[in-house]
Amino acid sequence: MRIDSHQHFWKFDPIRDSWIDQSMEAIQKDFLPPHLKPLLQANKIEACIAVQADQSETETEFLLDCAAKNSFIKGVVGWVDLRAHNVEARLQHYSQNTLFKGVRHIVQAEANDFMLSADFQKGVGKLEEFNLTYDILIFPSQLTAAIALVKKFPNQKFVIDHMAKPEIKLGKIEKWQKHIKTIAQYPNVYCKISGMTTEADWKHWSTKDFYAYLDVVFEVFGTNRIMYGSDWPVCLLAATYKEQLQILETYIKTLSIDEQIKIMGTNAVGFYQVLETKAGNN
Repeated sequence: MRIDSHQHFWKFDPIRDSWIDQSMEAIQKDFLPPHLKPLLQANKIEACIAVQADQSETETEFLLDCAAKNSFIKGVVGWVDLRAHNVEARLQHYSQNTLFKGVRHIVQAEANDFMLSADFQKGVGKLEEFNLTYDILIFPSQLTAAIALVKKFPNQKFVIDHMAKPEIKLGKIEKWQKHIKTIAQYPNVYCKISGMTTEADWKHWSTKDFYAYLDVVFEVFGTNRIMYGSDWPVCLLAATYKEQLQILETYIKTLSIDEQIKIMGTNAVGFYQVLETKAGNN
C-alpha cells in the first residue's frame, strides 16, 4: 500500500483560516475528499492520513467524519487540547474511534519554548496510554525544544512534519542539520518528507534544490523512519500533486525496491497502525 501520510481537508472559512492570506489565493477554497481521491488514484497512491489544520475538536470531528465516509482515508491526526485539565478524558473519548491515530498542535505558531511547558508535556505524557502518535509541527528554531521533548518521552511515537521546515529558499542548512542529526538519535522519532516545495521559492524551484536536505534526512533517519507526505492542498502554492511527489520518487529511485516500499507506505502503516485494506469506491 502506498500512503500519503500527510494531507489536509477544509471547507474554507476566511475568518477561521486567516493563516491562508492573499499570497495563498490558490488555496482559498474548499478542499474535500472528492477533490483528493482522483489525484491519489492518478499517482497510484491507495490511501492517506488526514491531518488537522485548525486547533479545535470541531476540526477533529470533521476529519473523522471524512474518514468514516471515505475508505481511502485510513487515519486522522486530530487536535485535542493537550494542556487541558480533562485531556485524559478527551483522549479516551477519541481513541475509541479506530480511525483516530494521533494528535498534533500547531507549535510553529507558538513560542520556541512552548513544548517545554509542564501542562503541554503532561498532555503528551498521556498519549502513550492510548496508543496515540504525536506529529511535531515546528520551525528549525524550535528543534532544541523538540529534542528535549522526545528525550523525556522515549516510548512515545513522534514524527517530525515537513522535515522541521528547513529554510530551503535561503539555502540555510547548517544549524538545521545539526539539530536534525541530534533528534534522529532517538529511535522513537520518525520524519515526514513533506512540505518541501513551500519552503523553497514557490515559483522558481528545481528538484535539485531539495537534495542537500534530503541527503541529511536519509543519512540520519535511514529508510525505516521516513514516510512520504504531500501536504496537499498547501503544496499547490508551489507545485502540483504530481510534481511534489516526483521530487521524492526521483530521489529514491536508486534505492532498493524494499526501501522504496517502506518510504512510500510501509513505514506509515506501522507508525499509524493502518489496516491494510484496499480503498473502496466511496
